[in-house]
Amino acid sequence: MYQERHSIYQERLRQAKTAFNLAFGLTTISAIAGFAGIMLLFSGNISAGTITAAGGGIYGSVTASWLKLAKDSNDRLDQAARALEAES
Repeated sequence: MYQERHSIYQERLRQAKTAFNLAFGLTTISAIAGFAGIMLLFSGNISAGTITAAGGGIYGSVTASWLKLAKDSNDRLDQAARALEAES
């Protein structure tokens, strides 16, 4: 029983670390893309509306997908932990 709880804890910890690393990576990519967009805007190669549409659409869809995935996996681990608690 202890081993199962410990493995669930370890898995949740692993997922938390992965989620943090992913969020940090997405933030970094977003900052780089934003900076590149500003540089293109100032150079006259792209319009402000294009930057807003592209940046918002890409960042929003990627973030929403990863948040849903993280929530779903966390919910499944919570269910497994509750089932183990009910057995003891």
